[in-house]
Amino acid sequence: MHKLFLTAFLFITVLMAKSQEQVAIQWDGHSEKIGEKKFKLIFETKNEGHWEIYSPEVKFDDLPAVLLSLNDSTITATKITAEGISTSIKSSIFEGKQFNVFKDKVIFTSTVEFQGNIPASIQVKLTASYSKGDEFSSDETALNIPLEGGISKASRILITNLDINNPLQNCGGNGEEQKSSLWRIFLLGLLGGFVALLTPCVFPMIPLTVSFFTKHSSNKGSGKKLAIAYGFFIFLIYTSFSVPFHLIGNVSPTIYNDIATNVYLNIAFFAIFIFFAISFFGYYEITLPGNFANTTNSKQGSGLAGVFFMALTLAIVSFSCTGPILGTLLVGTATEGAWPLTAGLAGFGLALGLPFGLFALFPQWLNSLPKSGGWLNTVKVVLGFVELALALKFLSNADLVAHWSILKREIFFGIWIIIFMGLFMYLMGWIRFAHDYKGDIITRGRKVLAWAILLFTLYLIPGITNTKYANISLVSGFPPPACYSIYKEPVNCETPLKDYDEALKLSKELNKPILIDFTGWACVNCRKMEENVWTKAQVQQLMEKYILVSLYVDDKQVLPASQQQVYVTKNGTQVNIQTVGNKWGLFQTENFNATSQPWYVLMSPNEKLLTHPVGYTPDADAYAQWLQCGLDAFDEEKR
Repeated sequence: MHKLFLTAFLFITVLMAKSQEQVAIQWDGHSEKIGEKKFKLIFETKNEGHWEIYSPEVKFDDLPAVLLSLNDSTITATKITAEGISTSIKSSIFEGKQFNVFKDKVIFTSTVEFQGNIPASIQVKLTASYSKGDEFSSDETALNIPLEGGISKASRILITNLDINNPLQNCGGNGEEQKSSLWRIFLLGLLGGFVALLTPCVFPMIPLTVSFFTKHSSNKGSGKKLAIAYGFFIFLIYTSFSVPFHLIGNVSPTIYNDIATNVYLNIAFFAIFIFFAISFFGYYEITLPGNFANTTNSKQGSGLAGVFFMALTLAIVSFSCTGPILGTLLVGTATEGAWPLTAGLAGFGLALGLPFGLFALFPQWLNSLPKSGGWLNTVKVVLGFVELALALKFLSNADLVAHWSILKREIFFGIWIIIFMGLFMYLMGWIRFAHDYKGDIITRGRKVLAWAILLFTLYLIPGITNTKYANISLVSGFPPPACYSIYKEPVNCETPLKDYDEALKLSKELNKPILIDFTGWACVNCRKMEENVWTKAQVQQLMEKYILVSLYVDDKQVLPASQQQVYVTKNGTQVNIQTVGNKWGLFQTENFNATSQPWYVLMSPNEKLLTHPVGYTPDADAYAQWLQCGLDAFDEEKR
């Protein structure tokens, strides 16, 4: 049930983030130039629903019924006025007070004046209040109004005449990468499920449940069938958690990335994982309200329906152990779309459900299972330390995309070193938690794991230094990038270029092809490419022959008002472009039909596609071959 709550939470977040909400009345806006830097903004509505539109003079507790909001403090606006036939009504909603309203067509106007350059358009929000009988509505409408003589500073979104299917050279991505990515995520989900099996919430249930089916059924064969059905229902329940993500797929082309890199959501996950970690240490138990488990438990009976509710009960009562593992899977794949989420959840559900079916078919295997005991608590505490380490990644994501500059790379490594040193000390028996006993025997396997953790901790130590050994390749992608450092300037974070139009201009001046790097501050695989592939000599030599531009699709920095716009995509969806990430995320989806990062595109100065784009390519030789293929295509085009 915790997983269901988590999915519902993400689903609600998506709905709240929708760029265009349903409003009672649709408004149209345009402008008239009335001075050198003055424009009259005109807002009209047909009011086909015959709502009572409140006059701009009306106020509710000192708040105007009609309000105009601007995104640029350098622009001044006059008071809103109304043109139309108004009438006075006695409101049944506001205790019989008299208000002036417009029941038919009305025009609102306001004059704006610019202090600096005039943009090509102005983005405004019009808030208006309406009533109809006992129904009241106050809606906000975002409008992008063109301005006569304005200069556009916004980057283009759509590259005209771009043929994504026919590059100059037939090399690069061929569609197999997405399939391998799904299998990779499925296997990660499977691994997470197997880890969850070893927790105290799940492991003891295996022999108990299988024995129940095989011993309490009318015959042995039917008991095995019910146990297999039980395992299948576990798989089905966890896989179904991805259904909401398939339903919201058409909200926005960048919606999954918006979810995974949302600052508040990452902070929330940071707090949740800390909460779970402390629970794993045994200081308190996390349980859902009793009515959740009681409701499903009361529906258990004979037959498949009863077996289904038994599986649902297991999912509910085990959430304190499986929740953090599943939450990591959900957030880790949220940027890649609904099907990767389904693949990961299917792997997780299969790993949890498989033992129940296998042990039902081969009950003699139950005798080989280790007995429940203190080792289960050790597993739980180890997971607590892992949760602390993972929690830091969510805080880092929020810090990076919001540019807070709080959790720098060396600080991240320092906290990880403390966490894993604590884990080493726990495994050696030097520190204990609530459910540990002073006389516990430290087994040989536990000591081997402890020394492996110590070696890993020592491996992390160069990460806090400003030396050539600071690139810890084994964990590339988890800590912040090398340029996000407490040291002065180990790497300049402002390079390479971060604007496509600037790169295109430089490409034409120098007659060099462009390497577009669609990346993200919170992208793990992007850091792996930058730290483990781009640093190889053969790759560096080839990249120097390109104009490199890195476009961050998760950057939350707000664009200047002149660059903000409401864009209509190729499939007719309206998208508000307000941040740097909005712009480059939409640029990627509109032109290259891709939403994942990293995503690499090779373009000529005249904006022809040189090769098929590629994604995550950990093989440096394969990446170098792709870069060389692009250079060959560019040389051939110049002839």
